[in-house]
Amino acid sequence: MALVRWARDRALGWQDPLAVDDLAGQVLVLDGVTAADDERLAWVRRAPCVTVALTPAGAAPARTADVSLGPHELDALDGIVAAVEARPRASRVLIDVLRATEGLEVPAALVVESLAYSALLAAPEAAAWLADRPAPRTRSFTGPPVRVERDGSELRIRLARPENRNALSAAMRDALFEALLLAEVDPSVEAVVLAGDGPAFCSGGDLDEFGTATDVALAHEIRARRSVGAVLARLAPRVTVRVHGACVGAGTELPAFAGRVVAAPDATFRLPEVGMGLIPGAGGTVSLPRRIGRQATARLALTGATIDAEAALDLGLVDEVR
Repeated sequence: MALVRWARDRALGWQDPLAVDDLAGQVLVLDGVTAADDERLAWVRRAPCVTVALTPAGAAPARTADVSLGPHELDALDGIVAAVEARPRASRVLIDVLRATEGLEVPAALVVESLAYSALLAAPEAAAWLADRPAPRTRSFTGPPVRVERDGSELRIRLARPENRNALSAAMRDALFEALLLAEVDPSVEAVVLAGDGPAFCSGGDLDEFGTATDVALAHEIRARRSVGAVLARLAPRVTVRVHGACVGAGTELPAFAGRVVAAPDATFRLPEVGMGLIPGAGGTVSLPRRIGRQATARLALTGATIDAEAALDLGLVDEVR
């Protein structure tokens, strides 16, 4: 079965799912489609595969496809195909979650993401990645993982594990969650500023803790009850996040919930989870689509590409670079 199915001719009957069962595990590329084709392409949202629309220069992209590429962006198609080939299950779950949560309120969308993430933790693709990674390290740290300071009506929160590039461990997640709750319950806190110590804002989830949960259903319950993203979303109008250096995984996902994101010129952004057999699990399938749209989110997550601060600004992922 070919991994890529091309549909170039409207005579193929795009109103019909093109023998949907035959599309499973493929990348369906719709060539030359625009926003004017959205109505006839409504079935694409049900296709059991990743769908990519190639849009002619100057035309509005078809919103029904999972990813939309312009005529000068075909290199991204190779990355998408490679992701589907290497991690077909994670790729498809990512697309299902993005489609399903597009119209949901943030709390419900976060629950869907967490359930899907836990399901993938128990699947073979994530198990294969875990088996190939280096052995987890045992580390000891001094001081709290998050520092909290009050300056008048402003609450300043800093991720404080620079020696670990502020990798988001369970301890850091819990401390960050509790710090944000302080702002939520205290009406005198008019502004929250979140930043990080050291060379990177946040290098993503702490890889030494990946795969340590023996009960994925319980892991979902904990993730849902102590969701940093959920609190950030509720506080968004009051929150500014200042990012720098590597912003990987959670380091990209969590700032996207904030009302304002300011990036240093050296900031870079990446969503690597699909390559690990997973999907973004810190809220990224919820925060990014609400900032940059479902299609741009799918492209970043499927390709795992790194973008710099200026590209993030153009995309709308950050609000200012300075």
